[in-house]
Amino acid sequence: MSEYLLEVKNLTRIFTSKRKKTVALKDVSLAMERDNPKTLAVVGESGSGKSTLANHILGFLKPTSGQVLFEGKDINRQNRQQHKQYRQKVQAIFQNPFDTFNPFYKVDHVFHMLVSHFHVAPSRKKALPLIEQALEMVRLNPGDVLGKYSHQLSGGQQQRIMIARCLLLKPKLLIADEPVSMIDASLRVTVLDVMEKIKTQNRISQLYITHDLSTALQISDDIIVMYKGHIVEKGPAIEVIQSPAHPYTQLLIQCIPLPSPEERWESPIDIQDTRRIESEEACCFCDRCPKAADICFRRQPGYTQVSDEHSVACYLYGDKTE
Repeated sequence: MSEYLLEVKNLTRIFTSKRKKTVALKDVSLAMERDNPKTLAVVGESGSGKSTLANHILGFLKPTSGQVLFEGKDINRQNRQQHKQYRQKVQAIFQNPFDTFNPFYKVDHVFHMLVSHFHVAPSRKKALPLIEQALEMVRLNPGDVLGKYSHQLSGGQQQRIMIARCLLLKPKLLIADEPVSMIDASLRVTVLDVMEKIKTQNRISQLYITHDLSTALQISDDIIVMYKGHIVEKGPAIEVIQSPAHPYTQLLIQCIPLPSPEERWESPIDIQDTRRIESEEACCFCDRCPKAADICFRRQPGYTQVSDEHSVACYLYGDKTE
């Protein structure tokens, strides 16, 4: 049996059209341990490949090359029964809770559909205590939300209902794609606290997709930073945020507004290098990097360890010889 709950091996996804080829993911690899539940944050700006990675792990997309392994088994080689078991063990929370609910049904419907499809309980009556227990785990009073329509609930309540829905299946992995970006700031802390609680108390590993480094630091144990489909930096969350090694990560940190009204915040300059990119294998960040060297325009760097668990793909730390 594999030591990893989730393992992504050299995942590459290329989207092609008549006019162009877009590399959405390039040799992406990551692993999450089976017996040590953690939250792994995947951060980067729009277009970095975060959601594409999540969709591959959920099985919504097929890779051009590479593998997604869950408990040691390739998810793209499952039969129908194995796929159904996988869907029970791996649950997702999406960005917009308002699009999740059918406005013609009461919110109870999302639970009843799950109970019926996965045979959580033999009847709705026997499923009710399980539903109420799941709601209480996410800090919702069942009497306040059950029997209501989605428009009668706040965004924070709706998102916590979706987390409770996931908990009903007792999953092993929760994939959360920007789960708090469309929720009022006052409710974000509540949702993030709930996610932290279910990791520690329910021992559910989490893949947290976000562009927000501040929430990534709050909730995650480890972070990987993505840019144009590449992982450019990875390591413990505190170390990556407090001591960023890659120039792109450093720019992301500088983009976080300062909390003090006395200190003036200025967005970092987005540098565009005028040198021509000579190869498709060039560093993905070379045309924006203020520290780019000639070799960066010819070849993508490998990973260099900057500490025991912290690594970066940058020639500032690795061998610059060809």
